[in-house]
Amino acid sequence: MDMTTCLKSLLLAIQQYKGGRTAQNAAQLHKQVEEVSGLKCDQLLSSGQALPRECVSGLVELAGNPNTSPNMTSSIISLLAQLACDDDSREILHSSYSLTSTLASVIHCHSATPGEPLVLQCLQVLQKLTYNTRIFQSTNYIHELIAFLMTNIQSHNEDIIMPCLGLMANLCRDNHSVQSHIKSLDNVKPFYRTLINFLAHNSLTVVVFTLSILASLTLNEKVGEKLFDAKNIHQTFQLVFNIIVNGDGTLTRKYSVDLLVDLLRNPKIADHLSRYQHFSACVSQVLGLLQSKDPDSAAKVLELLLAMCSVSGLRSLLCEVVFKPAAPKLRTAGRRQADGLDGGRKTETGLALVQWLSLPVEGAESCSLQALQLLNELLEEALGAESVSECVLSFVEMLLPVLLGLLRGLEAAQGDAHLRKQCHRITHVTSLLLNILHINSSFNCHPPGSDNDLSQVYADALLNTLELMSKLRQQVKDMETSFYRMLQDQRIVTPLSLALTSHHRERVQTGLSLLFEATPLPDFPSLILGESMAANNAYRQRESELSVKRVAVQEGPPSSILDSSCGSSRSVYCLADRIQNGLELQEQVKDSHVSDIIDVYEQKLSAFASKESRLQDLLEAKALALSQADRLIAQYRFQRAQAEAEACKLGCLLKEAERRREDLQSELSGQVLEVERCKADMEELLQHNARLQKDSEEHQSLKGAYNALLNRFNESERLLKELQAAHISLTKQSDTLRKNQEALTLQHEKMASVLEEREQEIRSLRADLQQKNSDITGLRELNKTEQARKDASIKASSLEMQKSTLATKLKQKEDELNKHSSMIAMIHSLSGAKQKNDVNLSL
Repeated sequence: MDMTTCLKSLLLAIQQYKGGRTAQNAAQLHKQVEEVSGLKCDQLLSSGQALPRECVSGLVELAGNPNTSPNMTSSIISLLAQLACDDDSREILHSSYSLTSTLASVIHCHSATPGEPLVLQCLQVLQKLTYNTRIFQSTNYIHELIAFLMTNIQSHNEDIIMPCLGLMANLCRDNHSVQSHIKSLDNVKPFYRTLINFLAHNSLTVVVFTLSILASLTLNEKVGEKLFDAKNIHQTFQLVFNIIVNGDGTLTRKYSVDLLVDLLRNPKIADHLSRYQHFSACVSQVLGLLQSKDPDSAAKVLELLLAMCSVSGLRSLLCEVVFKPAAPKLRTAGRRQADGLDGGRKTETGLALVQWLSLPVEGAESCSLQALQLLNELLEEALGAESVSECVLSFVEMLLPVLLGLLRGLEAAQGDAHLRKQCHRITHVTSLLLNILHINSSFNCHPPGSDNDLSQVYADALLNTLELMSKLRQQVKDMETSFYRMLQDQRIVTPLSLALTSHHRERVQTGLSLLFEATPLPDFPSLILGESMAANNAYRQRESELSVKRVAVQEGPPSSILDSSCGSSRSVYCLADRIQNGLELQEQVKDSHVSDIIDVYEQKLSAFASKESRLQDLLEAKALALSQADRLIAQYRFQRAQAEAEACKLGCLLKEAERRREDLQSELSGQVLEVERCKADMEELLQHNARLQKDSEEHQSLKGAYNALLNRFNESERLLKELQAAHISLTKQSDTLRKNQEALTLQHEKMASVLEEREQEIRSLRADLQQKNSDITGLRELNKTEQARKDASIKASSLEMQKSTLATKLKQKEDELNKHSSMIAMIHSLSGAKQKNDVNLSL
């Protein structure tokens, strides 16, 4: 099944699942997500098609919905992570679909269970999505995400610490708003202590993540000054270089390079690195990574080297490492070096750079452009020195054919993206050739203008590139600006003068066409060009004069010098050759004809000198006439070309003006229709505004009434609370008094029963007394009766006293009971209760 059919089925399944979250729809959606995941999704988002955008928008919405099941959310996030295969796709997911906020919301919903697979998956995708991407503090759920990361970094869960550290490193790097937010938190000091403890972790990845976070948060503070001071920085350099060379993988190497690049932005740390004693050895090992076939590792290595080139003290050291044999390799702890200086082998690090820049633009575009930029920086440093070494010259001779191969014709049939990448690389190659040509004092191996001259080769390459840019300036964005900027660069004088003074027709025509484009420009160095052309012409004239002289001296007349035999003539010429070459005679020639031969030779030389002077005069006259004719022809051609170009330009301007008029006419008619639509929309908006104004007034009145009712409600609620508090206190008092009343009632009943017993006892005693009185009257003996009566009187008086005492106590109890009864009645009257039973206080 092709991609389009799968995406249509996926979009239909998304819509059905949104309409009804049934098990059947969920299974169908899960099946479609798995099918799309099994296809190749490279550059699907950057294609600009509408169908992928709708599918991704629906998937992101479902992933951020809390009602979506965790299994479905995990499958969707896996597909979205697969779509984020390149930098453009990651940027689109972050900016256009807000995938960062969505994943942060998923983490926030499951923050109570940080160890579950869905949270770990979201952290890993976020780490991939936020790499080299600035996250604003105002993004949704970012504060919650930062709090989650800080909390779990300080936890003891090893599974979640590493992804949290990596994501925190991404959020803090080059992001002042996030850094300020973290520094303003209350728990930042314990967080710093936890990070410092992680520096002793056994995982190199954890150490790199920790150093990156500390560098982002504390580099310009007191904590950072202590961590990255002069005592510790060399150990940090050694650690970072070891991790880059011998790290756990591409991810660790990537963050290590970013850390070192961030540290180099600090002038103090950059100065410490320039004085680091193992710098050359470390860089040579880092350059060894370019010999691998991994474009990601090579891109990070080239990024690090470019960052080092921005430091003036490091660029010269890099030139020594790149263009000279490699220094001894730096071994890590625990690895012993068996052969000292790596077996004495010399590595060609420059060759690795040439291999990366010569790769096709597809797949390794960043590596190719970075290698060109790095070579531009290094050659500018190396060729600008007072003395250029032989290794640099040999490297440039090796580099030149590669650069010329990169300037071949463009292949427009492969699409606009491929054409744009090739144009970017051609621009960098042109800049590199300009720098090499500008600093050309070391390449005077051949006379200027010859086919073997490096200057002429550079000039041909640059002029062909400029001619190509001239043809593409209307089709490629910003090409015209770059073209005119390069024409106004003073470094273009040398190749242009070589082309205009060349004896090849194609070079002269190319130079004239570029000169026609450059002459109207305000900053074109025409004066310097004239001086350069005059110098080239003078040099060529001197070369021609010397060549004529050499020919006149070396060539002989067809006749013999003497009227002698051919043998004697050949001997004269042989002798002249020996004298000219500076050879010495090994023995004294004792020939009688030697003096005569020398005289004849001197006469012949004088004759040749006179002929040479005459020929020189003729050559000068011919050269003057030829130069005048060439100048007139060039002037005529230039004027004709200028007139034709002006006519063509005027025709183009006329066509452009006509086309522009038609466009403006159509745009005007469209704007008139737009104005009419805007008027209609404005009337509708005014009516809608009036309705909204009326609704606003009604809303204000309702709001006032609501506020009044709310105030009344609050006041009533306050009074109710006060009355409830008073009722509670009175209820407590009533309960206390009721308990006291019940106790007194029990006590009163007990006293009444005792009093009744005492009265019965008194009645019984009275009855006994009466009986005894009746008995006494019957006794005869008076004394006994009297004595008995006295005893009874005494007993009666004692009983009377007991009675009076009991009566007094009873009176007191009745008074107390009356008081309590009045208090109880008052309490009942306050609480609204009615007394149903009267208190019986009678004895």
